[in-house]
Amino acid sequence: MHHTLRAAALLLAAATTTLSAQAASWSSSDQYGSTTIGAYNFNNDVWGAGAGPQTIWANSVADWGVWSNQPNTGGIKSYPHVTYRVGRALSALTRLTSTVSATTPAGGAWESTYDIWDTNNAYEIMLWLNYTGTAAGCGNVKPISYNWTAAGCAIPVYSNVSVGGATWNVYRGSNGGNQVFSLLRTSKSNNTTVDILAILKYLQNQGWMGNITVGDVQYGFEITSSAGGMDFAARNFSVTAN
Repeated sequence: MHHTLRAAALLLAAATTTLSAQAASWSSSDQYGSTTIGAYNFNNDVWGAGAGPQTIWANSVADWGVWSNQPNTGGIKSYPHVTYRVGRALSALTRLTSTVSATTPAGGAWESTYDIWDTNNAYEIMLWLNYTGTAAGCGNVKPISYNWTAAGCAIPVYSNVSVGGATWNVYRGSNGGNQVFSLLRTSKSNNTTVDILAILKYLQNQGWMGNITVGDVQYGFEITSSAGGMDFAARNFSVTAN
């Protein structure tokens, strides 16, 4: 976006944020507005082409959210998220879990998702908890995949895999820079505890990755469209690693 248009969009965001953002102890409408609270870092992360205004806010890691007004066009516009840095080898972890209770809108195109990285950024593991597409890889949001149907739906490598406290469809692909593993919950949920370590060991047992050093565990909302402005929130969020 042209700088003057970006500035206008950010001013619009400041004028149209919800009461949650206005009342929060911290908020930002900057493209990559960020803050750190304890062991957690927040980032507005508006990175996609043609993005509209967005404001992230936080009172604590257990009470944060985002107001986003993304146009009804294709392509991911933003990933407002919270990050917890692990920095430990997979084999050195005995526990890596996370809990979240989210609030998501009825419309738009988006995923409520974890985004987990190794320290070399060779692997990206996405855990879709709730989303506006389908678990079968169709709809208005779709996972990255090597294989697609004639109708344009992503094809899972495995279906109905029970691991980490839920049942998932598993997809493999590449974004051009790294391998991407996407696990889509077959039963969508805004309230969950995920055993991330069990999922990482599952991927390792498939022979898809080795004893990686786990880097960032991120959670947020990957937004393609939220026209008119929509609210997303996350409460009771935490990551436990030992």
